[in-house]
Amino acid sequence: MQAQNTPSMGQRHGIVDDFIARGHHQFDRGVDPLEAARLLTKTRQLRTFDKDLFLTEAEFDANPQYVGVNPAPGRNLLERFGPDLAFVEQDHDIVSAMTELLGDGYEILLKKLICGVPASIVPAWLKARIAGNPVNNLGAYVRPQLRDITYFYGIDFHQDLIDYKDREADFVTLYVYLHDVGLHDAPLFLLEGSQSFGGTLFPHDLTHNGQGWDYSDGRGSMVHTPQKLLTGKAGFAAVWHACTLHGTQPDAADNERLSLRYLFARKPGAAAAIDQVNATLRGPLSLDATRKDLDARGAAVIKANKVNQA
Repeated sequence: MQAQNTPSMGQRHGIVDDFIARGHHQFDRGVDPLEAARLLTKTRQLRTFDKDLFLTEAEFDANPQYVGVNPAPGRNLLERFGPDLAFVEQDHDIVSAMTELLGDGYEILLKKLICGVPASIVPAWLKARIAGNPVNNLGAYVRPQLRDITYFYGIDFHQDLIDYKDREADFVTLYVYLHDVGLHDAPLFLLEGSQSFGGTLFPHDLTHNGQGWDYSDGRGSMVHTPQKLLTGKAGFAAVWHACTLHGTQPDAADNERLSLRYLFARKPGAAAAIDQVNATLRGPLSLDATRKDLDARGAAVIKANKVNQA
């Protein structure tokens, strides 16, 4: 990928040092807030975020589906926007930093819209059913034709490696807020330095301690991880390692929280600075099993959620 103004090879953003020290990097200026607002407007013109998003309880129980309910090729609202995403994909600082970390020719592994669903539109029957679940991805309960966005009602601390069993942590996550996100808008909580243990099984072993969390890797080691709250104005942008723990509480505001989520990966087989980062990790770069909270159908069988204590 190339930005409209390609940076010189000598330019550095400190992203490699930030990833080694803290597992994430925040872009000082973010992306163009006016373009973020335009994309937000276009999204809201296409989708009304209200109770009509959801199946009725009877409709869901007649044919429960927990797998294959997230955006996919051919069912992804971002596919409608194309050039409207250039403010992210061609942003000078983002392209420069991703090139520094992942090398030339890095790829977009995934891109989609994320909706933090406000409590006011979640049906009472659904709130009762999902209470205490560590991952409240509501895609299973959303009408099938509307599953071109990922809808969350809070998600416990997790690694993005959770969705990529047996894949090496050679990718990173970029998050962009399309509007101002404050304390009550389901902002992300991120645990700094948590990438240092590499891949660990979800739900993760965390104990709240002061302004952060004691994190055990299940292999006999523990580290204290300071908690960072990611709030900001429209266009806020931050990127983190695939093994960095992060999560969000249910949206307590009146309106939905809409964000862009990108996964960027190095070109297969290419050497890149992400290898330098990964060499500092004290655990595996991939897992043959990433979670233990689901049954064979994909339904939650563990009731536990630490991020709600944050």
